[in-house]
Amino acid sequence: MKPGALQAFDEVFRSEGVRVIKTPIRAPNANAFAERAIQTVKVEGTDRVLFRGARHLDRFLAGYAEHYNSHRSHRGIDLHAPGTVGIVAEPVPFDRIERRRAVGGLINEYHERAA
Repeated sequence: MKPGALQAFDEVFRSEGVRVIKTPIRAPNANAFAERAIQTVKVEGTDRVLFRGARHLDRFLAGYAEHYNSHRSHRGIDLHAPGTVGIVAEPVPFDRIERRRAVGGLINEYHERAA
């Protein structure tokens, strides 16, 4: 890519209020967190769906982000979801658990059934 093209690319993000951070040259681990997040989205989601357009992709990614932040466990925070850190869950009998489809039915989540 030409240097001017890179600046234009960065400007797209800046116009949306995103701070662009340059990574060091020849530092393969500098992008480790971003690369892991992108790999997770690809493996669990986008590799398994044929998208019909940008709007479909946006809806999918919004649903996946909701699942990722509210239900999916993360190793870095002792297998808690980011939205549940600090909440102590009580055991629930099997007959009170229900399955809910998430991300357009691609992923199943399990919740306590309402009384």
